[in-house]
Amino acid sequence: MAICLACLPVTGVHAAAPGSFKEPVIANGIFIGDVNVSGMTMSEADKLIKDKTDKAKNAVITVYCVDNESAELNISDIGLTWKNPDVAKKAADYANSGNIIKRFKDRKDIEKAGVKLPIEYSVSREAIENFINEQCVIYDHEAVDATLERSGDGFNIIPGVTGAVVDVDASVAYLTDFITKEWNGRACELELPIITDEPKGSEEDLSQVTDLLGTYSTFFKSSSEERAINIINGCNLIDGTTVYPDEEFSVYDNIKPFTEENGYRMAGSYLNGVVVDSLGGGICQVSTTLYNAVLRAELEITERHNHGMTVSYVPVSWDAAIAESSGMDMRFVNNLEYPVYIEGVIDGREIKFNIYGKETRPEGRTLEFETNILETIEPEGERVVGSNDYPVGYYSTQGVHTGYKAELIKIVKENGSEVSREVVNRSTYKAAPRTALIGTASDNPEAVAQIKEAINTGSIDYAVAVALGLSLQGAVPAAE
Repeated sequence: MAICLACLPVTGVHAAAPGSFKEPVIANGIFIGDVNVSGMTMSEADKLIKDKTDKAKNAVITVYCVDNESAELNISDIGLTWKNPDVAKKAADYANSGNIIKRFKDRKDIEKAGVKLPIEYSVSREAIENFINEQCVIYDHEAVDATLERSGDGFNIIPGVTGAVVDVDASVAYLTDFITKEWNGRACELELPIITDEPKGSEEDLSQVTDLLGTYSTFFKSSSEERAINIINGCNLIDGTTVYPDEEFSVYDNIKPFTEENGYRMAGSYLNGVVVDSLGGGICQVSTTLYNAVLRAELEITERHNHGMTVSYVPVSWDAAIAESSGMDMRFVNNLEYPVYIEGVIDGREIKFNIYGKETRPEGRTLEFETNILETIEPEGERVVGSNDYPVGYYSTQGVHTGYKAELIKIVKENGSEVSREVVNRSTYKAAPRTALIGTASDNPEAVAQIKEAINTGSIDYAVAVALGLSLQGAVPAAE
């Protein structure tokens, strides 16, 4: 049947004066996002979607985190932009090409079936990730691993607690995809993907911890009261730790921060070859004692450092230094099949660490450790060091330190016969002559000049005499 062209409705353009531009009209049944743009011109649709996008930038999405706690995601904070501003033109292009018969048929098809074009947004993934880390993960409660508690000659098992945490990577992807592909630009509510955080430790595994794998003790009888407090505090912070298979234990992570609030006091420690007061002075004796217990338990040492100079509480090359400023730590990995338990014990002026676990080594297998001195370095002369950390009138002296290059040897015996020797570590200790630390801080320029002149002579006796004289004139009491 022939179509009467004169009978067709006039569609596809807005009426306009002769000679003017006739802007196409969008066919009925076309949506941009959830907006019905049927009968609009391209300019009208473009303005409508632009206004919608501008309004969307002020929207707030309520995001539910762990335990139904919520946070508000302000769209204005995540860099929302309209990614496909040509969508209005695409809408207008539908059924507006070809002859009048083709356009008429196309319009009838669209009106019947409909066409939906997306509004495409882009956002900053980094901003979304920052939002999740700053406002959502604060509601996480991580699993509490099952632990052991010393009880008489055995242990009690403390069950673990299951946790729940936001899956950050999945949440970033979910929010990004939703906002850029599905969102209608209005306020809404979303739930983030949550991960169940299972605790480590079963009763079966923890019940295997019955055997003493390694033990070591050192003494601090001559330490000051402040240094003793630091050693006791560090021991207590480590005591009672359960370390699971393949888990790495860090001494520093378990005893930080070195603050008064965390139980530490000012006490002597090495700094550039000189003993100075610092918060936590003496803590290296804690790490050293644990290091030797771990060696005897034959766990895997992953980080260990020697001191700059020798220490008095263990033989050469048996020490393990900790230094917050330089990042030195003592770390080990539980390379066994079952958990291990660290017990720290203070008995008077003795510190001891015991490592408990499941003994799997052959009966009759024993360990010995010995120091092999490779080189001895004798100190020369004497040294006078000025410090602005102490007032004029203060001085302290320290004796000679012989330097060494040495190695620690692990000897394995079976039924009394040696079967292997292994170098555990190599250490270099600086030689240090008799040294004096002299305070140089003062508001009195004359006193500062006097003490600096004395220091420049390089004579400990003279510098100490000048410091003593200045202390008698009103500076702080000198202490050797």
